[in-house]
Amino acid sequence: MKTRTIKKLNESSGFTLIEIMVVIVILGILAGLLVPRIIGRPEEAKQLKAKIQIEGLATALSLYKLDNGNYPETEQGLQALVEKPETGNLAGKWHKGGYLEKGKVPLDPWGNEFVYLSPGMHGDYDIISYGADGVPSGEDKNQDINSWEIE
Repeated sequence: MKTRTIKKLNESSGFTLIEIMVVIVILGILAGLLVPRIIGRPEEAKQLKAKIQIEGLATALSLYKLDNGNYPETEQGLQALVEKPETGNLAGKWHKGGYLEKGKVPLDPWGNEFVYLSPGMHGDYDIISYGADGVPSGEDKNQDINSWEIE
């Protein structure tokens, strides 16, 4: 009785050549439709990453202000989020360990430093990434990412 059961399992297990070919065709169609959409958008991904980084810096600046009563000055820069300022408005209640998780100010996705102004021209502070070219203004991949324009 056991041999008959084992034999039936062996006969019905596995895929036919037609089933395998259908799956390969379906995967090929999906890859043909999706891969070009994903691969052709690295600059959009970098712009999104810059926006997320700016939002993270804005959160850290809010915590800094909550502890110290004001935002770091332009001269102190974003470095005040990782090192206690020694000049200008001194941070009396600066949080030991800083306000950024990794203990350093991140570079934008193109490897440039973020521009920080406080007071800003558009609010209490402005944070700017100048995009791929690293200079003010530009279009497409060179477009500036500005803190006051992030929704």
